[in-house]
Order: sequence, then C-alpha cells, then structure tokens
Amino acid sequence: MSKEKFITLKSTAVPLPIENIDTDQIIPARFLKATTREGFGENLFRDWRYDSEGKPKPDFVLNDPRYKGKILVAGKNFGCGSSREHAAWALADFGFRVVVSSFFADIFKNNALNNAVLPVTVSDEFLNKALRTIEADPSTEITVDLENQTITLADGSSETFDINPYKKTCLMNGYDDIDYLLSLRDEIRNYELTHS
Repeated sequence: MSKEKFITLKSTAVPLPIENIDTDQIIPARFLKATTREGFGENLFRDWRYDSEGKPKPDFVLNDPRYKGKILVAGKNFGCGSSREHAAWALADFGFRVVVSSFFADIFKNNALNNAVLPVTVSDEFLNKALRTIEADPSTEITVDLENQTITLADGSSETFDINPYKKTCLMNGYDDIDYLLSLRDEIRNYELTHS
C-alpha cells in the first residue's frame, strides 16, 4: 500500500508536553479489535480526550480548537510500552504526519516509519523551545524537510535529525516495503539476466 510522498511538510503543531507516553495511552488496548488501519484516529489518546461518558475533556489539547496541524510535538520517551503497531495507525488516521520528541522507543519508531509517520528526534533544548513557541502562538508553523533532514521553527532556529536511509527513500517516494522492491524490478531483472 503506497502512501503520499513526504518531501517537506510545513504545518501548525499540537503540543503535548508529557513525558513517557506509552502505546496504551496513545491507543488503549480495548480498541485493538480491528485488523485494518482505518478508524483508530477517533480513539487516539481516548482516555485523555474523553470522560467516562464519552464527552470531550475541554482541557485536553486535542479538544482545544486553537491547536491543530499535522505535527505532534510530545515530551521525551514517546511510544514506550508494548509494541502495538496500532499506535502508529491511530496517529496516522488522526492526520499526524510527524511526531517530534527528544526520544522515541525503538519499536514505536519503526512502526511509525512503516506507516508513513515521521518520528523526528531533537535535543531536549530544541523540544522545549518548540513546545514554548507553539503554546505561545498556536498559529506558528514548523517546517520539516525530510530531504535535508532538518526541522525549523518560525524564528529560523533549526536542527538536523537522523533517519534510516532506506526509510527515507520509502517516505520520499511514497513506498511501503513491497513498493520499494517493485521499484527495483528492472535492476533485479538485469541482474538475473547477467548472472544466470
């Protein structure tokens, strides 16, 4: 299943300055019954977004109309806990293309990349500045340039981030693993012809 190409994203952002957000907080286990990726966004951060009667909690950031966009800026150690891929599905289905944090759990990071959500790891200092900037001005935009591996705030302050070169190629071309292999079919065919 190929995805939309990711080259550069300029978007407003949602601040979530909470550390150690685990995958059960991202998408609670009771919502993991489906096997397709659609519909998980409505239960993203379910227990933080809604009260016991299913009414939106006005003090939670995703219920605050001032904050929107395709970038989630979260506290340190995002995606820890169980290895459920549904956490990445929920973020993508809600509309997030990028999650920014100063540390990601490895399994979550790979799940996010496999689902066209870019995890951008920044320094603690840059993360804190980004959170302060967004909270002070919800209309501020952040630019994520995947080709050059940079993230830039509206005031021009910027950091570089690392990404696996293979995953970068996939994101920039809108490939999943199968699409990537199919993109190499001519090279594979030529190799077979010259090495048989």
